[in-house]
Amino acid sequence: MSAITSEQILNALPLPVLTIGPENQVLGANHAAESFFDLSLRVLLRQRFADLVPGDSPAFGVLDEVRRRGSDVSEHKVDLASPRYGTERCVDIFATPIGEDGSVALLFQERTIADKMDRQLTHRGAARSLTALGAMLAHEIKNPLSGIRGAAQLLESSLTEDDRLLTRLICEETDRIVNLVERMELFGDERPVDRGPVNVHGVLDHVRRLASSGFAQHIRFEAAYDPSLPPVHGNRDQLIQIFLNLIKNAAEAIGVDALDGEIVLSTAFRAGVRLEMPGSRGGRVALPIEVSIRDNGPGIPGDIFPHLFDPFVSTKANGSGLGLALVAKIVGGHGGVIECDPAPRRTTFRVLLPIHNARDGRMAES
Repeated sequence: MSAITSEQILNALPLPVLTIGPENQVLGANHAAESFFDLSLRVLLRQRFADLVPGDSPAFGVLDEVRRRGSDVSEHKVDLASPRYGTERCVDIFATPIGEDGSVALLFQERTIADKMDRQLTHRGAARSLTALGAMLAHEIKNPLSGIRGAAQLLESSLTEDDRLLTRLICEETDRIVNLVERMELFGDERPVDRGPVNVHGVLDHVRRLASSGFAQHIRFEAAYDPSLPPVHGNRDQLIQIFLNLIKNAAEAIGVDALDGEIVLSTAFRAGVRLEMPGSRGGRVALPIEVSIRDNGPGIPGDIFPHLFDPFVSTKANGSGLGLALVAKIVGGHGGVIECDPAPRRTTFRVLLPIHNARDGRMAES
């Protein structure tokens, strides 16, 4: 049997590894680094480290510290955000010296999954606040609004045409507020939902047909499914609500005037993603089923992104800011995680969901 080379070992690693020379030029990279930086090895070898990360990145301090100390250095939560890779790219960096000439090996570990878990807890806290707020609004606001609308309708018959415009405005605005309150009530609905095995590809195809025949007629859809995926543990109607909302947002981001609008739906199996969930009998719930929705719209403003799943936050001029908050609530109710990966002309929403356990009808645990 032939000996395994160091290059083969590096390329087998799932984490990106770069070798940086004494002048901060790229000397080597493994396959994972090619994917991470979205550049081929041939192109990477023509780059300097400053071409790959922002000029003010702490990563340069890591290189200097390794060379000064001549020993391993690690740095956690390093932001590699740049226009090339989008507004969020947080990694842990592990660096070690190579040889005597100042060359350094850098290993990058994305914090995406860990941060997804942290943000998901925040999303659930926001949803719990909305639950109480929705119940209060239903009782305290809808009833008075009904009286206001009725009074405006009674006045309308005895007014001039100009004054009727004002009563119609009152009715329209009260209807709009009632609609908003009814959407808020959805957060207060804590009734148990039946869940079981769901073919996520069937859900996506159904949602795509709805979108293509309505609000997304002008957009081209692409599907990249993993045909071997097992069933998701979920509620079909609620999963349809999740993905219909995400696709509608993507279509609105692209706009009706775009000539090259595209939405890509993809699925994949991501082994190793597990989350401690309430009610999971002390086990860690596996979330290996990933559903991604990517659009080529203009992207999400940087000041909005950190609060994207918070209630009443919207990028739309007339948006209520409840759509994504409700999506986060439903995903959390499924024991899943939702995250957004923003980039110019390439915004991706990813939903991680549990597998259905065929033995006992519950979400799979480990």
